[in-house]
Amino acid sequence: MKKRHFFRIADFYISIVFEDSNQNSISLLPSFSVFETEQPETDCLLFTLTVDDNLQPAQEKEHIKKCDTGNGDTLVYTLPDGGYQYIIKDIYNNPCCLLHTNKDFSLCTCALNGTATMRSFGLNDALMLIFAFRGSHQDTLLIHASCVSHSGYAYPFIAKSGTGKSTHSSLWLKHIQGTELMNDDNPIIRIIDGKPFLYGSPWSGKTPCYKDIKAPLGAVTRIDRAPANRIERLRPVQAFASMLPSCSSMKWDSIIYNNICNIITRLVETVPMFTMHCLPDKEAALVCHKGIAGSGS
Repeated sequence: MKKRHFFRIADFYISIVFEDSNQNSISLLPSFSVFETEQPETDCLLFTLTVDDNLQPAQEKEHIKKCDTGNGDTLVYTLPDGGYQYIIKDIYNNPCCLLHTNKDFSLCTCALNGTATMRSFGLNDALMLIFAFRGSHQDTLLIHASCVSHSGYAYPFIAKSGTGKSTHSSLWLKHIQGTELMNDDNPIIRIIDGKPFLYGSPWSGKTPCYKDIKAPLGAVTRIDRAPANRIERLRPVQAFASMLPSCSSMKWDSIIYNNICNIITRLVETVPMFTMHCLPDKEAALVCHKGIAGSGS
């Protein structure tokens, strides 16, 4: 007997359907519990994902790309109907999830494989991927960032992995009173009626920070390791170039890629963006806070 669950994430409703299985259930998604909700009165869902291990790889497909996500490779194929096939592998090169999507990612099906840990990893990655690309049609970005809130505004810190995003957030939490961690890896940005907001999400990397919260976006700051602490406000072209690598995107899909570029352009026009050249110390948090708090809020 199939089981259907509904979730509200960034004020969108999504549905996950589990076909009858002894191995697949909502227990694979513990970080989603905060976001689970009753069936919405509206039929307007951002997307539906059906988990069905009977799904088989497509016979007709074209290989597009192998993506290294940092946690394993994902193989991408196009399907004859304009949709996509993904094979999601873990860091040990084990195939964990086979995912089929339609063209706009509103209807998707996946089959899971392996241990419970592998299945949980594959399902979470599939949901992140679907949310990012379906969200691009709805003025929404899934970004790679660590984000804090302060005085009612959200402040995400972006950078390459290992540069110090989480460290900088922890310095704010330690040294700037009233700071709260919103998400430590994949918060969501939505533009609503021309105003950008940041939301917590079920995806937060190694830090268990799964919060159903929302705040106006105050500023975006790129963290850059440096021998001294200095903050620099970015010009629009610099801001766009800093923001784009932090967004989940598909350059080979012109519609989705153009959507993402258009959303970033609107953010650059409405939200101040900075580079924080810094050491991992208390002064860095104080200099950054002084430079960005109130800059556009």
